[in-house]
Amino acid sequence: MDNGMESMLDTYLYETNSLLDQLDEMLVADEKSGEFSSDDVNEIFRIMHTIKGSSAMMEFGSLSVIAHHIEDLFFYIRDKGIESLNQEQKKELFNLMFRSEDFLRSEVEKVEQGAPLSDNLDSFALEINVFLKEISNPETNGSGISPSDAKNGTEKTGSRPLPADSDAVCYLHIFLEEGVGMENLRAYMIANSLKECELDFNYYPADMDSNPDTCQTIVEEGFFLTFSNRETAVQAEDIIKSQNHIRSYELLEVSSSPDEGKNQEATVPGQEGKAPLASASAQTTSGSFAQGSTPQTNYAPVKQNLISVNLMKLDSLMDIVGEIVITESMVTSSPELNLLPRDSFDNFMKSGRQLRKLTDDLQDIAMSLRMVPISGVFQKMNRIVRDMNQKLGKDVRLKIIGEDTEVDKTIVDSIQDPIMHIVRNSMDHGIEETKEERISAGKDPQGEIVLSASHTSSEVVISVSDDGYGMDPHKLLAKAKERGLLTKPESEYTRKEALSLIMLPGFSTNQAVTEYSGRGVGMDVVKKNVESVGGTVSISSEDGAGTTMTMKIPLTLAIVDGMKVTVGNSIFTIPIANIRQSFKVRAEQVILDEYGNEMVERMGSFYPIIRLHNFYRLDTEVTSMEEGILLWVEASDRSYCLFVDDLIGEQQVVVKPLPTYLNSFELKNYGITGCTILGDGNISIILDILSLHAAAIENI
Repeated sequence: MDNGMESMLDTYLYETNSLLDQLDEMLVADEKSGEFSSDDVNEIFRIMHTIKGSSAMMEFGSLSVIAHHIEDLFFYIRDKGIESLNQEQKKELFNLMFRSEDFLRSEVEKVEQGAPLSDNLDSFALEINVFLKEISNPETNGSGISPSDAKNGTEKTGSRPLPADSDAVCYLHIFLEEGVGMENLRAYMIANSLKECELDFNYYPADMDSNPDTCQTIVEEGFFLTFSNRETAVQAEDIIKSQNHIRSYELLEVSSSPDEGKNQEATVPGQEGKAPLASASAQTTSGSFAQGSTPQTNYAPVKQNLISVNLMKLDSLMDIVGEIVITESMVTSSPELNLLPRDSFDNFMKSGRQLRKLTDDLQDIAMSLRMVPISGVFQKMNRIVRDMNQKLGKDVRLKIIGEDTEVDKTIVDSIQDPIMHIVRNSMDHGIEETKEERISAGKDPQGEIVLSASHTSSEVVISVSDDGYGMDPHKLLAKAKERGLLTKPESEYTRKEALSLIMLPGFSTNQAVTEYSGRGVGMDVVKKNVESVGGTVSISSEDGAGTTMTMKIPLTLAIVDGMKVTVGNSIFTIPIANIRQSFKVRAEQVILDEYGNEMVERMGSFYPIIRLHNFYRLDTEVTSMEEGILLWVEASDRSYCLFVDDLIGEQQVVVKPLPTYLNSFELKNYGITGCTILGDGNISIILDILSLHAAAIENI
C-alpha cells in the first residue's frame, strides 16, 4: 500500500471509529431516557450517511451497504418523526441499532487487521428492511392512515401519461434499479435531496412518502418530478446524476405544440440496459459522501480547529524533545564551564536558565499533544453495563466521575481492557443477583458502579467501585489455601494482602461458569497489563458493602520525575512517585526477622531493607547504616526500604529503553525498567520498585 492510500485508510479508520463511538454514546443515553431526541435522529442519519459514503469510496462494501440500509431507516424516521413509532417499536429500534453498531465495529476491526470483510449481508439487511416496512406500513404502525386508491394526480390511459400539473414545463421521468426494495421511500429520498437544495418542484405519485402501495407503480412506471422552468429542471438533472439506485432518467420538455416537444433521455453511467441489485460505481460517483454532508447542499466553508496526527509522529517528536532535554543538561553541567571568567560564567548560566525554561515549555507542550481524555474508555463502559443488565436481568446504573481526566494515548490504549474486565466482574459477581436480595440487605434496589478518574502530580488514579456483596478476606484465604496459593500461614496475612490474593494466577471465587469472568478469573492479567505501563492495582472491600479496585498509572511513560542516588560508582534513578520518605537510622534501630533479614520500623510498622550494593553486587565503602541513607519506597501493595550511599538530587529524566541485546536477561527480574542519560553523559539505571521487591525479597 502506498503512502497516499495508507494515509487515507488511517483517516478513514479514525473518523469511522470516532463516529461509532459517538453513535454508541447517543444510543446509551437515549435508551436511558427511553426516547430518541429529534437532534439525535438527525445525527444518526448523518453518521450513517458519512460511513456509507466513505466506506463506498474505500470500497468496503459490507460497511457501505449496512450503513446505507440504516440511513434509509432513519431517513423515514426523520421525515415522519420518532413519535410515529410506538413504545414496542422504539425498544426494537434500540436493539436493532446496537446490533448494527456491533456489526459495523466488527467490520472495521477486520479492516484494521487486514481480514476479509463479510460477504453474506442478506439476513441482517433483511432484518433492517423488515423493520422499516413494519413501521412504514399504516396497518401495523397504528398511524391511522389508510391506503389511498387515488390516482395520484395523474390521468391514466393505456400508457404512462405525464402527471396533470398545469404549471409544469419540464418533467423528469425516473426509473429505479430493479429489486432495490421500498421504492416509494427511495423515490421520496431522491425528491427530498432536491428539496434540500431549495429547488421548487412537485413529485408524483404525490403520496409516495406515506403510501406503500405506490411501490408497484414506481417499479412498473417510474416516478415524475415536475418543474415550472427549464433552469430548475437542468439543475435537478445534474443532481440526479449523482444519486444512488437510479437506473435511468428522462428529461421531458412541454411546448405549445406537440410537434415542437422534445425530450432528452439519459442513463446513469455503467447502467445502460442493466438493472443490478447494487451499484458500487453509483455509490462512489459523489466524492462529497465521504465528507458527511448531503451531496447536493452547498455549505459555507468552516474553519477547522482540529487536525489528526499519526501517533508515530508524536513518538518521534517526544524522542527529539528527550534528546534536547539531555543535550541541554549536558551543556549546562559541562566541567569546562569552570574555566570561564566569572562574568562570562554568570552570563552563560543566565542564558542556560532561559534555555531550561524554554526546554521545559517545549517538553510540556510535546507531552500535552499525546494526552487524550479518558472519556473515550469510560463511555464504552456504559455499553458493557447496558448489555449485561439485559443479559443478566439486573438493574445497575453506571456513574462516571472525572471523564475529562487526560492520560497519555499509549496508556489509554493499554488500560481499556483492564477497566472493562473489572466492570464486568462488578456486574457479574459484585452486584447482588436480584432486587429482592438488595432490599433485604437494606440497599437501593438498583445497584451502582462508580467509575472515577483523577490526577495527582505525576499519575492518574482510576477506581471502579460497586455497592454489591463485597469480599470476605477469610473466605479468600480459605480458597487460596484450598488451591495451594498461600506462601505463609493464614494468620500472618493482613487484610490488604488477603484481598490481593484474587490477583494471583488461577485464583477464582466463581461457583459456576458464566459468559462473563468472575472475580479472580483474569485478574492476574489485569494486574499484569496495568503494571506493564508502570501502574499498580490495589483492592479495598467490605463484606456486604462493596468493593473498590484502584489503579494508579503514570501520566506518561516518556519522562519521569526521578531521584538520583549513588551506590559505589553507580548512579540509580528512583521514580519520585514511589518514594514516601528518606531518612537516616542508627544501627540499633535495625532489627532482624526470624530469617535474619534486616527490618526497620516506620510509623508503627516494620519494613524490610534491601541493600542495593548487596543485591547488585557493587563495590562501595558505605556499608554501615550511619554512613548511608534509607529510602522508604512503595509500589502497589508492596512497601520496603532501600539502603543507598547518598542522594544526589531530583531530576526530570527521559526514559530510554535498554539495548535489545539485553532482552534475553529479562531485566524486570532484576528490578530494572529502563535507563536515562545524565547531563555528564553517564547512564543511570531506572529502578522498577515493584519488580525489585519481587526479585530481592519475595524470592528469598
